[in-house]
Amino acid sequence: MIQRREFITVLGGAAAWPLAARSQQDGRVRRIGVLTPFDENDAQQKRRLSAFTQALADLGWTDGRNVRMDLRWHGDDANRIRVLAQELVSLQPDIIVTFATAATVALQRETRTIPIVFVAVADPVASGIVPRLDRPGGNVTGFGVFEATLGGKWLELLSEIAPGLRRAAIMFNPDINPVSVYMPSFETAARSFKVVPITAPVRNDQEIETAIHDLGSEPGGGLVSLAGAFMLAHRAPIILAAERNKVPAVYNVPDFARDGGLLSYSADLVDAFRRAATYVDRILRGAKPGDLPVQLPAKFEMVLNLKTAKALGLAVPPSIRLRADEVIE
Repeated sequence: MIQRREFITVLGGAAAWPLAARSQQDGRVRRIGVLTPFDENDAQQKRRLSAFTQALADLGWTDGRNVRMDLRWHGDDANRIRVLAQELVSLQPDIIVTFATAATVALQRETRTIPIVFVAVADPVASGIVPRLDRPGGNVTGFGVFEATLGGKWLELLSEIAPGLRRAAIMFNPDINPVSVYMPSFETAARSFKVVPITAPVRNDQEIETAIHDLGSEPGGGLVSLAGAFMLAHRAPIILAAERNKVPAVYNVPDFARDGGLLSYSADLVDAFRRAATYVDRILRGAKPGDLPVQLPAKFEMVLNLKTAKALGLAVPPSIRLRADEVIE
């Protein structure tokens, strides 16, 4: 059974309807490209995209009526990202929406004129996507998931749910995840909780298995796993290795906890997609993406998997259960 505490963002505005009407009168259908990781059957990403299209509809833009959506799914295949980015640009859409850093960087290489709105980029400045957050300039803006204190927050939650924690690794793909964003707060929290901090860069399933096996080889090992296209595509082996090696883990995307991981704490990505629709609306009405500030997370969510906690032999403290937005039993 899943219990949820949903936050509903009401998006709308009368100003969008006259423009939608004009779009229909002149017969022009606006074209929106979308480049996203995951398999096209991924339920969680479909949920986020559904929130995006519903928010667009609330603003007067309905797929099949006055807009056309061109969706492309790239998984974690770097070559496929480039090919699909080129394909979307060749369609000459009015705007392109991207998810995560790899897709955004790939599209930015292909066009400096078509507006791009990104969602869930960890640090757009460090990634070289924009020079600054307040006035990004160029053709790119969007909604980041950057919050430097999250490294410490994840370790705090891990220590709370696994009080015997002695060593904690932060696992990431060095080709995608800018781990330096989170390390200062992660290391500060490690000192506070008397935990040895470890960095665990991984690029394939074998390195994932080895990193998690090493953590579970002695008592007191714990894991913080970052996301990104690679980690999301490999979340099944990460979750299985953590359970098999009895390693408690905290993740920074809710998909992990919903698919069997112990606990996630992250920006609310459904909310981020709803907010991205407002930028798409403004750009379609004539705003320049470079004038729209990059926005940081407005909402965070915690997902707790009690079934996994039981399998790991962990007694979940009431403080975590009460704070969870979603509890999977």
